[in-house]
Amino acid sequence: MNKTKRLTQTMDYKTKQARWVRKMLLLYWMIIAVHFIVQLGSYLFLDYSASPYEFYVGTLIVPTLIMSGSNLLAELAHFKFNRYSFVILFMASTVICWMIIRLNYDIRIITALCLLPIFSSILFFNRRLIWLSFVLQVVVFFLLLAVDASFRTYLSDFDIVAIPTFLIMSTFIALIIQASGRDLLVDLYKTKRAQQELMISNAIISKMSMTDGLTKLYNHLSFQNFYEKALEYAEQGAIIHLALVDIDNFKKINDTYGHQFGDKILEGISQIITEQITANDIPARYGGEEFAILMFEHTFEEAYQIVENIRREVEKMTFQEKLQLVSVTVSIGLKSYTEEMNKDKDVFFQQADDYLYQAKRSGKNKIVALNHIA
Repeated sequence: MNKTKRLTQTMDYKTKQARWVRKMLLLYWMIIAVHFIVQLGSYLFLDYSASPYEFYVGTLIVPTLIMSGSNLLAELAHFKFNRYSFVILFMASTVICWMIIRLNYDIRIITALCLLPIFSSILFFNRRLIWLSFVLQVVVFFLLLAVDASFRTYLSDFDIVAIPTFLIMSTFIALIIQASGRDLLVDLYKTKRAQQELMISNAIISKMSMTDGLTKLYNHLSFQNFYEKALEYAEQGAIIHLALVDIDNFKKINDTYGHQFGDKILEGISQIITEQITANDIPARYGGEEFAILMFEHTFEEAYQIVENIRREVEKMTFQEKLQLVSVTVSIGLKSYTEEMNKDKDVFFQQADDYLYQAKRSGKNKIVALNHIA
């Protein structure tokens, strides 16, 4: 069970990671689109010192194709080669960011864009991804510095030192944020687990307070609550029947064979009751050897058949005690709720109880319902 739970949690985690990868890819497409629109707008409406060919080919079309190609490669890796999707994702983000920086290095603040891959990697709570993003930014920066004379000329000596230093500092900040985030997630997980354990404990305690420990049926107090609610339904027109079931000669059985043997009988009869009633019915251990069953939405004939099945199954049941077989029987009183009982709610239970004692006084192992004795 624990192995299955861990596997499910791992699958959920991977699904969430894949969802975040998709969001990052969508963000990169938006960056590419915004850059394209801003560059085109700047050329058309601002003083842009470049020929149409230099702008449309060298500044707009080729860089956009390179950025789009890198993002398409990341999309493909995410779709078909999920194992390498993170590496290619951050490679693509590096290409996009440094392409934009290269085209707009006259804007001093634009170099801050190289922080996007580093801080994006925090989302995945993986230190190696943060270091990978850092290495990619440093490698591309020095590569541009070595091969692009105009880029190198534009940067001052201070910039050449400050940018790598800035990247290192930002990476350590990202690592601190990532570590703090992981600690927060661990604390949240522990809190959630504690809450779940508390909910389970409360549910168990609640169930224990509502059910009888021996028979696993509802206890006397729970039955009273259900009984009150059932009467409210009955006043609104619901069909309700009440059956009281008492084990015949149970005191004699306890005195003869002991209380432990009597407990076996109680468990056996409660199991029969549970098997014979429907999911809508409510069984309870009302007293020592007495059971109460509230039955809902049955015709009288159906309710009678249910208690008859219980009586018959108990009659067939035998218990082994040393070298002899012991059998037991039950007497049952069955009463249907009627409108006349609205004036006195105790009448419903009292009449079912009267029928039960009629069954016991008239020979036991029988059902008394209305004026019917069987």
